[in-house]
Amino acid sequence: MNTATVLDFAAHTPVQNKAIPVRHLAFNFDASQADDKFYLRAELATAYFEALSIFLTYGEDLVIDTARHHRQFLTDPLLKQRVTALIGQEAIHSKMHNEWNDVLAQHRFPVPLFRFLGSKVFEYGFNRFPQPLKLSMMAGIEHFTAVLAEFMMKHEDNFFQTSDEQQRALWMWHMLEESEHKDIAYDVYQTLSANYPLRVVGFVIALITITVLVPLAATLIPVIRKPSNVLSLSYWKDVKRSAALIFGREDGVYGSSMSHIFDYLRRDFHPNDHDTSEWLAYYKQRLLDPKTGLLAPYFVREFTPGLQA
Repeated sequence: MNTATVLDFAAHTPVQNKAIPVRHLAFNFDASQADDKFYLRAELATAYFEALSIFLTYGEDLVIDTARHHRQFLTDPLLKQRVTALIGQEAIHSKMHNEWNDVLAQHRFPVPLFRFLGSKVFEYGFNRFPQPLKLSMMAGIEHFTAVLAEFMMKHEDNFFQTSDEQQRALWMWHMLEESEHKDIAYDVYQTLSANYPLRVVGFVIALITITVLVPLAATLIPVIRKPSNVLSLSYWKDVKRSAALIFGREDGVYGSSMSHIFDYLRRDFHPNDHDTSEWLAYYKQRLLDPKTGLLAPYFVREFTPGLQA
């Protein structure tokens, strides 16, 4: 990376550099309380989130491995500390979602099949990419989780159409931390590479995976769980509604977030151009207050990694 690029990046990037903690939680999921229509009472829209839960564990493992590999090349102690915290947060995300996915398997979600497919895609595909491309993918994946996090933080009521408190807490906690560390992977990419065409390639891979492949997998879930759905008028009505909930231009998770998603293609883009600091402050109180927080029943401990030379 040339000096001009470094200077431009440093001048553009907001001074965010704050240490973030790694939080340990124990949800102890109760399979009898799981709601298979937790997202706005829509079966297929919920299936998207459940498919995402299964596949994202592989994406998080890629982020962890890629961050560990590139951390050694960083010279800024604070950025190294933040990468360590990113690794810790993603490791807990992967663990908690795998526990949740075990619950989904008890409800006839195709978890073993999707785990098999996901493991092969990553083993013979993504994990064999050269490290510069994996670094770009890491930044791209984290951009999409940041977009999802911002949407969900601004649509809190979407989580409260269900009585499934544990699943609600799982997703709200995950979205809080994705927004909390949304700039770290990008800062690492810009520091070590800043290659714009390669950044676009990583973005396209993440775009296809999250908005095409995961939805395709999700469409299989209701039919696998209940084959008679293909002949059910009420199910096809649900399909229409679910498609709008995920891809609708007005209130869809991704449909209404397209400008945010493709803002990543600006050469001078930075995740903190989308300021979520007020939402983070609100949700830290909403979720983490030791007496009234939604995560209080599941909270174990937290720690902040120290600075590394």
